[in-house]
Amino acid sequence: MVLDTKTIIKTLEKFTACDVSDALVKKGFKNGGFFPNLIRQSKRTESSTSASSSSDPEKVTPPMVGFAYTVLFAPYDDPRPEVKGGYIDALPEDCVLVIGTTKALQVPYHPFTKVNNALYGGLMSTRANYLKSKGTVVFGRVRDIDEHRALNRNVFSYGLGSTAHKPVVKMVGINVPLEIFVDNYPEGAYEVIRPGDFIVGDDNGVVRLPASYEADGDSAAESGSGVSPTLQAILEYIPKRVAADELVAEDIKAGEKATVAQKHRRQGL
Repeated sequence: MVLDTKTIIKTLEKFTACDVSDALVKKGFKNGGFFPNLIRQSKRTESSTSASSSSDPEKVTPPMVGFAYTVLFAPYDDPRPEVKGGYIDALPEDCVLVIGTTKALQVPYHPFTKVNNALYGGLMSTRANYLKSKGTVVFGRVRDIDEHRALNRNVFSYGLGSTAHKPVVKMVGINVPLEIFVDNYPEGAYEVIRPGDFIVGDDNGVVRLPASYEADGDSAAESGSGVSPTLQAILEYIPKRVAADELVAEDIKAGEKATVAQKHRRQGL
């Protein structure tokens, strides 16, 4: 079975950011793909399909899931030329717009950015929604918060602002790798979000699921699924782990010790 991008997105939409992180940890990614310090400023809600028809149907908040479409901003003294023409009109369907800055504009402590101007605003969300983009992640500030919420759009950022970006930064890259500093013990490191990586976000935070893995080499093309063996293994592991943990919860409610239930239900995963 060939796993195309839409199929992978539909699969991941059934799970939480925590579920994806658990799978990444199982496969050797210690940080679980998590990018800390992002705040869910706005979220998409929809009527529950299981809710009975009424004048006030139950609302649910599904996770934000899509593939990364990246944009890079830099200070004006950066030697790279400014990319003209904007990015918003080229957003592909099902993408998560991910906006980052160069290393010079990042700091390891709050507010995690040197840029007080907002990198993203309400008109951008209006266009992005029309193009059926799944959400926006900004490693910086956003503005027009009421507009994003009125648009029912998923928006994550470090913080809020009131001023547009133009006076202080320029766009220097579209669909390029973004290097994001993530502080950690004993020391921090730059994590890379590449175009096409899968992004999952909910109230727990934002997780990046790489679309490709160096250890797999060229084996993705040979696997017959169209994806790397590591990604395929992660996608297969997630529902098994979720099902096991649901049984763990039932065992605990019935009086079983948590350690015993976890060991029993997760055995062999």
